[in-house]
Amino acid sequence: MVEITKMSFFGNPNIGIYAYANDKLLVVPPGIGRDDVDEMNSVLKATHIEVKIAGTILNGVFIAGNNNAIILPHIIFEEELEHIKRTIREQNLDVEVVVSESKYTALGNLILCNSYGCIVSPLLEENEVRRLEDFLGVEVIKARLVNLDVPGSVAAINDQGGVIHPDASEDDLKIIRDIMKVTVEHSTVNGGMPYVKSGLLANNKGVVVGGNTTGPEVLRIKAGFERGGNHE
Repeated sequence: MVEITKMSFFGNPNIGIYAYANDKLLVVPPGIGRDDVDEMNSVLKATHIEVKIAGTILNGVFIAGNNNAIILPHIIFEEELEHIKRTIREQNLDVEVVVSESKYTALGNLILCNSYGCIVSPLLEENEVRRLEDFLGVEVIKARLVNLDVPGSVAAINDQGGVIHPDASEDDLKIIRDIMKVTVEHSTVNGGMPYVKSGLLANNKGVVVGGNTTGPEVLRIKAGFERGGNHE
């Protein structure tokens, strides 16, 4: 059973814009209350790091990765990078910190990853795709999902399942099934938002959805993350 909780940050239900999570790390911006962090972590059960990225609170837009590595944009400030590395070191977390060499910075929108595979935007440079394969430890392919160049925006997945934009085609679902070894459900978040990543945080332990997510959406999201993968 997947545990799900509903939250808003800064009075905004678009929680996926502000935070990033894998099984080991929960990277949140300053200003989220301790009670909210504790509530998130009751579901996600990860080490929380409070930091801005490039001086902004848009951590979910800028960070991508899986349990092997987190990928940060080249515009990250040195002190931010050092804070992340220091926390990982102090907590003895086995996750690599990688600064992307791509000219693109909204990595959370451009990269969709789990422990089995990775789908990246066709916009990403070929040398960056090869670097990502090395650090993430999975096959990385370029693909458009829902005819868009932002696979990280239109879907949210873990190693068991996930959800995708309601307009995703059977071909889109097959790409995810083939590369990432999971099946996903069509869904929206926050009362009809099709870019599901904007209102959702997930790892293999739980899911946090935006505060405006409706009951039927929660049921679809729950079904998506509980369906199970192929894991061939």
